[in-house]
Amino acid sequence: ALMLSVDEKTQIQALDRTQPGLPLSEGRIASRTHDYKRNGTASLYAAFNIRSGEVIAKVTNRHRAKEFIAFLRQVEKSTPTDKDLHIILDNLSAHKTADVKKWLEKHPRIHFHFTPTSASWLNAVEGWFAQLERRALYRGVFTSVNDLKDEIKRYVKGHNKHSAKPFKWTKSAEKIIASINRAKKVLPN
Repeated sequence: ALMLSVDEKTQIQALDRTQPGLPLSEGRIASRTHDYKRNGTASLYAAFNIRSGEVIAKVTNRHRAKEFIAFLRQVEKSTPTDKDLHIILDNLSAHKTADVKKWLEKHPRIHFHFTPTSASWLNAVEGWFAQLERRALYRGVFTSVNDLKDEIKRYVKGHNKHSAKPFKWTKSAEKIIASINRAKKVLPN
């Protein structure tokens, strides 16, 4: 079986700064203007392979069950057919529509496992989204949605080729539970 951590990053904005940033020099950090021009948005669906760290991605213009099913088709075609797919995902309503359920019935090798509400931190793909944001989007200049989509695709390709690595918990279950119990004692009821 393969275990995939799946989520969406919606409404990624293609922003173009109104002025170029000042050049870097000794004693001067990178800068950018506070104002920008919005050139549209895109949504990103990603499946993070827990074992390899590779990502299957699809960039879309909209964010509906229809696009989610198209992404699931891509995931299914991109993975070995002799393996069951266990997909960890959040409780977004688009994941539970009648159309998605009907599609899943026709694809018995795919099994959904939903994270508890407000526990998206359990979903490994969230960490990958943070890396994408920091390394490719935050300081980017995108004059169109197509520029934004191209940059996301470039990042995914580079990640899979050069920096994909398995997801590993850095704390044991006992340490995580102890941290939660300590927090419960500090927080008021």
